[in-house]
Amino acid sequence: MAVKIRLQRHGKKDSAFFHVVVADGRAPRDGKFIEKLGIYNPTTNPASIDINFDSTLNWLMKGAQPTDTCRAILSYKGVMMKKHLLEGVKKGALTEAQAEQKFQKWVDEKSGKILGKHDRLKSEATKKAGDRHKAESAVKEAKAEAKAAKAAAKAVVPTPEVPQIPEAPAAEAPATEENNG
Repeated sequence: MAVKIRLQRHGKKDSAFFHVVVADGRAPRDGKFIEKLGIYNPTTNPASIDINFDSTLNWLMKGAQPTDTCRAILSYKGVMMKKHLLEGVKKGALTEAQAEQKFQKWVDEKSGKILGKHDRLKSEATKKAGDRHKAESAVKEAKAEAKAAKAAAKAVVPTPEVPQIPEAPAAEAPATEENNG
């Protein structure tokens, strides 16, 4: 019986999340499993991964084979690194204390990178929100200015004057032949 560490799909059509499980290689993807090891949610940024570290390491040491995606997830969380170091201890390449020291150094570096990404994403989100607020304020001010200009134009419109009819001239002198001349 080939034991696999793989993902089991859950969730809605466009918002999937996965359970990381240990299952028989012949079992269907979402079917029967031996043990649930954790949860992987790729819809968040960065992806949320919650793994039972000790249980997963135990299964790997027993010979369970992770799928490619699970191998990447386990590498990200450090399970594969710990397995590698423990195999080095078995072979006598290093002591348990050295392996633990190397693993702690790796974990510290990894957590620094993750925190840096969280901080960067948070600062970008606040910057975008500030930019969006400034753009909305500018649009609001432009609308207010246009409304004020329109109101001012209505106030300045002159009222049409009634045209004055010129008075008819007083009686004209009769035309004489001298004047026609």
